[in-house]
Amino acid sequence: MVAGLAPADAAKAGLDCITAQFPFAANGRAMTLESTDGFVRVVARRDNHRIVGWQAVGAGVSELSTAFSHSLEMGATLEDVAGTIHAHPTLGEAVQEAAMRALGHALHI
Repeated sequence: MVAGLAPADAAKAGLDCITAQFPFAANGRAMTLESTDGFVRVVARRDNHRIVGWQAVGAGVSELSTAFSHSLEMGATLEDVAGTIHAHPTLGEAVQEAAMRALGHALHI
């Protein structure tokens, strides 16, 4: 699933971006579902951390579409997503972890 810009699209648009990926192999809910293949990736501007894109691969990633579209629509930053409580264990927790990893603060890696 893709929402917004992929890293290559952001580069073509002339944006200097940070990207970070969080693997489902480190996500508690993915482990309980025995479906740890996949990841969530965030793409954000380096200058102001505004999120410009999300990508996700794996079972159940359609459940993340609301979080992706919401963050893009509201102009969220990495700090906004990283600072929002995400229930544990859920696949949505990988959204927060990707943002935290982009900031250098991932909890579960």
